[in-house]
Amino acid sequence: MMSLDVLVPTRDRSGALAATLTSLAMQTARPFRVVISDQGDESATSRAEVRTALRVLELHGCLTEVHHHLPRRGMAEQRAFLLSRSSAPRALFLDDDLILEPWVLDVMTNTLTREGCGFVGSAVIGLSYRGDVRPHQQAVELWSGRVTPEVVRVGTPAWERYKLHNAANLLHVQEALGATPLAPVAYKVAWVGGCVLYDREKLLAVGGFDFWRDLPEEHAGEDVLAQLRVMARFGGCGVMPSGAYHQELPTTLPNREVDAPRVLPW
Repeated sequence: MMSLDVLVPTRDRSGALAATLTSLAMQTARPFRVVISDQGDESATSRAEVRTALRVLELHGCLTEVHHHLPRRGMAEQRAFLLSRSSAPRALFLDDDLILEPWVLDVMTNTLTREGCGFVGSAVIGLSYRGDVRPHQQAVELWSGRVTPEVVRVGTPAWERYKLHNAANLLHVQEALGATPLAPVAYKVAWVGGCVLYDREKLLAVGGFDFWRDLPEEHAGEDVLAQLRVMARFGGCGVMPSGAYHQELPTTLPNREVDAPRVLPW
């Protein structure tokens, strides 16, 4: 059994998905299993670029599994399905529009082992904002000692930590702090989007994404709610340097009127 499952939800983004999978194939922390839940109108594996990226992963000893998972019942259900396919001790939820530095999985897995918490996130960076320096959004709270459980509520000062993950703020902060893959830094978060590594049993212990039945099909914030629940019981953190870069494509979830952490308890 693999020690890590990489869980990728996708929909009609074959080019972006191929780039994401190719960056996975270059990871130094191999092998692992990649599970894709595809809800596209056209199967992603019908595209040559996706099939080739999957073959490169397999060449490097990784297992791959692709499901054309329909009908669509919302992102929380999509993530619940992926989690149901996972059996490894660690599960990385990875968006289909990212590019990772080769050391990202190593840094994340080592941090999760060291901290013993419920999740570690590598927040995504938008490199088109590299020259957009925003000091007013770059406040950071570093963990002193091991990561511990923490309750973060909407409207509290801790909730404002999300601003660090806007634009390229994290890139500027990690450069200023001198964080490197050999000397990573754990910091406090409200939540992390796009690239989050969980201790799978701890995620399951708080119910995973089974709350999908309590949400309408069109919703957002399901990943935020899951992290808030894990963080309250087991703790969670972000890690610098991130090394996860957003391809900056339009969202596939334009309707965000229902925000999971604002309508469901944690």
